[in-house]
Amino acid sequence: MHVTIIGAGLGGLTLARVLHVHGIPSTVYEAEDSPTSRAQGGMLDIHDYNGQIAVEAAGLVDEFRGLVLEGRQALRVLGQDGAVLLDKADDGTGGRPEVQRADLRRMLLDSLPAGTVRWGRKVTGVRDRVVTFADGGTVEAELLVGADGAWSRVRPVLTGATPEYTGMAFVETYLHHADTAHPAAAKAVGGGSMFAPGRGKAIFGHREAGDTLHAYVELSRPLDWFAGIDVTDPARVAAEFAGWAPELTALITETDTVPVLRPHHALPRGLRWDRVPGVTLIGDAAHLAAPNGEGANLAMLDGAELGQALAAHDDVEAALGSYEQAMFVRAAETAADAEVVLESLFGDGPPQQLLDLLSDS
Repeated sequence: MHVTIIGAGLGGLTLARVLHVHGIPSTVYEAEDSPTSRAQGGMLDIHDYNGQIAVEAAGLVDEFRGLVLEGRQALRVLGQDGAVLLDKADDGTGGRPEVQRADLRRMLLDSLPAGTVRWGRKVTGVRDRVVTFADGGTVEAELLVGADGAWSRVRPVLTGATPEYTGMAFVETYLHHADTAHPAAAKAVGGGSMFAPGRGKAIFGHREAGDTLHAYVELSRPLDWFAGIDVTDPARVAAEFAGWAPELTALITETDTVPVLRPHHALPRGLRWDRVPGVTLIGDAAHLAAPNGEGANLAMLDGAELGQALAAHDDVEAALGSYEQAMFVRAAETAADAEVVLESLFGDGPPQQLLDLLSDS
């Protein structure tokens, strides 16, 4: 058996690694030209109930531990006036160690045999198990796995479902040399994550490696509203937070990068499809949801469990069926939990709803 994987994100690479551990060959096709052709995003908290299980299945526990940034599980909740409502230190027992996404991806890439990933192979279409690339080349897969994210080219083989805008979006900023160049914002964020929720809006901050603050400015607005303003103008975005504490809005106005709009899209909650021989999906290709802290973890666990199922079954279809049924249930449960979290952040009673949720967890 040979497995063709579309997409060299965390899910696809975890799948390739677990297959390699079990002696099953695979090839990963990735549209990017190289591992460094674009930024890979910020910090990820890798959870002991999904992402870390995948790391263990991949046989990379020691390598993973070497990537963990100590202290980053610290958590703060601030009011719109900057008052500290919750300040939880990182005592090392939180079960969600933080790593840089790029480092985690590099760990997985380094664990694969040379040539496993074929870079610069952009998929333009899939028919049955025949994959067509932008350069006109084709590959006929024995077993095809779509690990190609929100706008998956493999998904239409299985379902006509497409992502829809959720009504919310991030505007993303970065502040470098934070402790010296942006001391007020750095103090507000603290040593890990900071949440300042509001009704239909919020400011999140995250302390990353290298004295960098990464901010996610959440707004509940229609897409045409964003199209009608200059999102790259920090002052225009900050105007939506009039009256908020300056140390919070500094995460917008003092950005060292051009603000980037990140609209949230999601597939229908509870999406399933009938078994199609020799084809399946993992990660966002299968269960895209609004950002909820689980996406990367679920993608990695999908990859690990699919790899393990293929190793455990002589019958490929039995393996795919077993994997999909467990994945469908997990994805639906996670989406339901995420709705509770989103309501606590943007509902009618922030920040108390968030504080209540955290006290119960």
